[in-house]
Amino acid sequence: MEPIVVAAAFAAGLIFNRFGYPPLLGYLLAGFCANAFGIGSAEALAPLADAGILLLLFTIGLKLNPRDLKPRYVWGSALLHMVIAIPLTTAVIYIVGMMYSPLSFDHAAAPWTLAFALSFSSTVLAVKLFEERGETTSFYASIAIGILVVQDVFAVIYLVVTADYLPTPWALLLLGLPLLIPAIRKLLPLIGHGELLILSGIVFAFGAAELFQFVDLKAGLGALIMGMLLERADKARAKEIYDRLSGLKNLLLIGFFLQIGYYGIPSMELVYVAIVLGILITLRPIIYFGLLTAFGLRARTAWLAGLSLFSYSEFGLIVTVIAQEAGILGDQWLTTIALAMAFSYVLATPINRKAHELYIEYSDSLRKHEREERLPEEIIGTLGDATIAIMGMGRVGRGAFNALRDAGHDRIVGIEEKFNVAKERSENGWPCVHGDAADRDFWEHSKLTNCELIMVSLSNHSENIQVAKLAKQLNYQNTLAVAARFPDEAAELEELGCISFYLYQDVGRDFATHTLNEISDKLSAKT
Repeated sequence: MEPIVVAAAFAAGLIFNRFGYPPLLGYLLAGFCANAFGIGSAEALAPLADAGILLLLFTIGLKLNPRDLKPRYVWGSALLHMVIAIPLTTAVIYIVGMMYSPLSFDHAAAPWTLAFALSFSSTVLAVKLFEERGETTSFYASIAIGILVVQDVFAVIYLVVTADYLPTPWALLLLGLPLLIPAIRKLLPLIGHGELLILSGIVFAFGAAELFQFVDLKAGLGALIMGMLLERADKARAKEIYDRLSGLKNLLLIGFFLQIGYYGIPSMELVYVAIVLGILITLRPIIYFGLLTAFGLRARTAWLAGLSLFSYSEFGLIVTVIAQEAGILGDQWLTTIALAMAFSYVLATPINRKAHELYIEYSDSLRKHEREERLPEEIIGTLGDATIAIMGMGRVGRGAFNALRDAGHDRIVGIEEKFNVAKERSENGWPCVHGDAADRDFWEHSKLTNCELIMVSLSNHSENIQVAKLAKQLNYQNTLAVAARFPDEAAELEELGCISFYLYQDVGRDFATHTLNEISDKLSAKT
């Protein structure tokens, strides 16, 4: 890569990030600018782009658990959205091709292929929004991620089907790959947690890609399947590999987004077409809202999940590139789809940042579309006679629960946003209800504000702040205690009137107290 292209990508990405937009918009712009000034080439970027796509598929496999796709509101919404959106988008694209000759079609499958590519939602934007709001583990986020995974599966199927050659007979031996899971399970603990873990991910991904290519199958399919095998072998270690490789994957994908700019400089006509396709994206959250509420989900869940699936996907660009290389589409359409994706990001980002405020403003109207019968996951539980509530029943939350119970408090309830986790905690001796700590509806219907003490031990500071602000809005007058991981976070919580508990400052004292108690118990046992 030309150093000036790298510098341009960094500068443009930094500017977009500074204004709250994904940096990849800057990478696209840098690619178009580099092409316009004759700097660099698509060929030079190709190895980087291919490696980024390969790691993207591998990391999808690391997160792909068929159990997460089991709920019918996940796979059902994903499939029905495609059934509704693809014909509608195909009609618009067909009309565009008739009206503007550079975007006309020589291949009958072209409009349908484009509509298929545009049916995907952006994983990058969705995950970024979840992380910003501290809602990565929320119920609505799990639904959105499940839908995104279903879409990724369809994209991978497309990659396999569009191969213009048949696999060799040796490909049948790949059916025995699951037999390697016990060996992988024994190998992973030997790797440790350092740089070897990152290297192992590279070896697994690219090794599987080479193996699949050797038998004339898509390299990306091999990377995806290897990721799935690692997830089956050791879910915790697969997540660690995913976290370690995410930065490298995003870095390599810069090459892919830069490469788009070398397919052609967009004319004003292409910009107009991209805007039309971008406006069409506004129907997506409406479709998802209707589907998810029809499956028995609450309006709030459907609203937040639908908005998080607002924008076109970077994976759609990959599908478009493959179709262009196969001669189904012209280069002009690739540029147009890239612009449409960028426009959808510009449109979706500010709306998603105000998703919670918009729901509160229009909640009465949105709740009219809810079904009377709710899924068990969407029934707001009762706190009973509890006077103390603990939000977040992880290690910190359970430890606080035990300490309060040992001190003589018996009217305690835990609140956990994962339905299955809440059920498991209750079965194991920690009475727990399912609820989202940042859900205003949950606060109001469960009478949470009646508790004398609310302790918050969520995993993300942004979510802790959101809970503190919500409590203030609902005029909560009793004690709100929140765990913090850094001094500046503790200071911010105290400004909102919370009692803050700085975990890393007080953990040493707790460690010493625990040790002294254990010593005392052992001495008592001896005497």
